[in-house]
Amino acid sequence: MVAAASVVVAVGTATGMISAIGQGRGADEARPEVSASPRLQPLPAVPSPSPSATASPSPTASAKKKASPKPSPSRTEKKRQATAVSTRLYRHPESQVLDWVRANPGDSRRAVIESRIADQPAAVWFADYSPDSIMSRVRAVASGGAAQGRTPVLVPYAIPDRDCGGHSQGGAPDLGAYDAWIDRFAAGLGSGEVIVILEPDSIAQSECLSAGQRADRFASLARAGRMMKQANPRARVYFDAGHSGWNAPAKQAGWLRQAGAASAASSDGIFSNVSNFHSTADEIAYDRAVLDALGGPSTLGAVIDTSRNGNGAPADGEWCDPAGRKLGRTPTLSTGEAGIHGYLWVKLPGESDGCKGAPGTFTPSYAYDLAR
Repeated sequence: MVAAASVVVAVGTATGMISAIGQGRGADEARPEVSASPRLQPLPAVPSPSPSATASPSPTASAKKKASPKPSPSRTEKKRQATAVSTRLYRHPESQVLDWVRANPGDSRRAVIESRIADQPAAVWFADYSPDSIMSRVRAVASGGAAQGRTPVLVPYAIPDRDCGGHSQGGAPDLGAYDAWIDRFAAGLGSGEVIVILEPDSIAQSECLSAGQRADRFASLARAGRMMKQANPRARVYFDAGHSGWNAPAKQAGWLRQAGAASAASSDGIFSNVSNFHSTADEIAYDRAVLDALGGPSTLGAVIDTSRNGNGAPADGEWCDPAGRKLGRTPTLSTGEAGIHGYLWVKLPGESDGCKGAPGTFTPSYAYDLAR
């Protein structure tokens, strides 16, 4: 897939996320692996239209009115309240950046990388279709967070036809198999607080599907949210809203509604900017517009990936390790912003998109540039 989405490219941890892949390990281990976690390729400012679509393109970054640092909430947004949960997020004890820090005690960049990246909590991705081990691997991460009284962030990424058959094509063989995989994923969530980032790109990038295929995918996503919240009522499930440089809020909200994101039985709201660079202010304004168009209970909110958006998106739309980017706001579930439930690091900064290093590998020079 080229520029039609926030595309997941090359199965490798190039999105910069921890991955709980079970290759060659016991079923009860959730050791992050490099080889099977996805890389999200951020979308250029104006996505290429789908060959089968004639819809108007998303607004460009230059066409959008610049959001103020703290956009004023609308009447609906003023009613939105964050769900009361722990504000402490879970850091998985193993990742590529932690491996590098441990192996390089004398490197002059170590202190900056350790304090500003390695010490921060980040998401754990489940990007392979592995029905036999998924429940125990999810349970290992969920129980690890519960033992510390912290909230883990988990990312299921196995929807069929993911990436519209692009570089990260894969996932479950069909929606029936996916539904069964999700049931096992949900069974591993335990009873503690967890956050689920449900299938990045699955809604924003769905225009490549036929109307029937899209309806079937959205039904499976709605079901996935219900299964997770039934299995663990303290699970918070967020649905794919793309990002502020992609689909218009009303269009995205229409798809989200079809996928169950407006129902408290399956959803706590939306997520945006995964592995992208758009500024927090732009994402806040966009997410509030999507939530207003979406409707649903006032408890719905948004979480934003802030891992690399400290300087906003590049003006030229570059997505592959673009120069001049910086770390964004540190992960927190206490944002002080109406309707914004959290700032998360869904992508771990320092793991290359494939230009400053091999796709999915931790690149200390890149991490240092982002962190200093």
